[in-house]
Amino acid sequence: MPRVTANGLDIHYERTGQGPRLLFISGTGGDLRVRPNMLDGPFARSFDLVAYDQRGLGQTEKPDRPYAMADYADDAAGLMDALGWEDALVIGVSFGGMVAQNLAVRHPQRVRRLVLACTSPGGDGGASYPFHEIGHLKGEARARHLLPINDTRLDEAWAAAHPERYAEAIAQSAADPFAGEPGREMGARRQIEARAGHDVWEALPAVRIPAMIAAGRFDAIAPAQSQLNLALALRGSVLRFFEGGHMFMLQDRTAVPAMIDFLLEDSSGPAS
Repeated sequence: MPRVTANGLDIHYERTGQGPRLLFISGTGGDLRVRPNMLDGPFARSFDLVAYDQRGLGQTEKPDRPYAMADYADDAAGLMDALGWEDALVIGVSFGGMVAQNLAVRHPQRVRRLVLACTSPGGDGGASYPFHEIGHLKGEARARHLLPINDTRLDEAWAAAHPERYAEAIAQSAADPFAGEPGREMGARRQIEARAGHDVWEALPAVRIPAMIAAGRFDAIAPAQSQLNLALALRGSVLRFFEGGHMFMLQDRTAVPAMIDFLLEDSSGPAS
């Protein structure tokens, strides 16, 4: 298992593929042991791809102390240092998009091009759904609550019309193969607490990194207005809406190729 010490943290990461260097930053609760994941998809066919478990998650260290968004950004920069990467292309998905924004603000020289998927800037620019307010919901209750927020098309009428598909979706969302692991609940909670404080809205206009904002049309986790605000704050950025909800990268087959095309526009990007 590849591990490095970065930003004072023992970080688990995985690396695959060849091409320009690409750092993939995952979303809430991301764990590389859950397969398939982005290491198994098209990004690995186009890039020297690195993905990692963020602090408090998966096989990375889980210190029991408050986490801040700046910590997550500095973890990413520290991982790049440990890999010998001066800079890289970066994609952040959902919570990972919040980390990527903080990385671009705190370490702009490390990011060549940036894809922000189904995420939000925070502050007056708009926040993503407040997961910190539903910490009391667990398992199937949480899954039932979040399903129509993840994708607004999956409402009560849809559930009534498609009972088998509804039951399957709830079962998949509620499953946690690593529940009960030492530190798992604490680390996930620390991440949600940090997420609640995400706000780079006032800092984003100073970022001069080519950026693509990608979102699902039916996503109420990262609302459409937040995507528009991101595009306005990041001057010259590209905004694309795709057919899907918060999981639009899996729902719309054109989404990932569009992201790859955007990242590869940087023909002078670093090679592996």
